[in-house]
Amino acid sequence: MEENTFDPELIRAIFRLVWEKRGAEREKNQHSENEAEAGPSTTKRSRLTTVNMNALKVSCELLRVLVAEAIQRAAAIAEAEGSLKIEATHLERILPQLLLDF
Repeated sequence: MEENTFDPELIRAIFRLVWEKRGAEREKNQHSENEAEAGPSTTKRSRLTTVNMNALKVSCELLRVLVAEAIQRAAAIAEAEGSLKIEATHLERILPQLLLDF
C-alpha cells in the first residue's frame, strides 16, 4: 500500500516561488545599496536555484510526516475536549510543541 505524499512537482513549484521572491528582494536591496554608495555596480548576476531530486523527495516526506503528526496531535486534543471535529483552535494549541519537536 502506497502512503499518500505531497506531489514533488507541487513542492518544487512552491520552492521556486519562494526562491524567486527572495531573489527579487535581494536584488532590490542590492540596487538600493548601490545607489546609496554611488559607486560601481557590484550586483551578483541572477542564478537559477534548483533542487536535487533526492532532496525534493526528502522534503515531501518531511512535509507528509509533519502534517500527519499535526493531525494526530490535534485529534487527541479534540477528543479530550469531546469534539468530533478538529478545529483551528486545536491546531493552534499543538503548533508550538510540534514546531519545537521538528
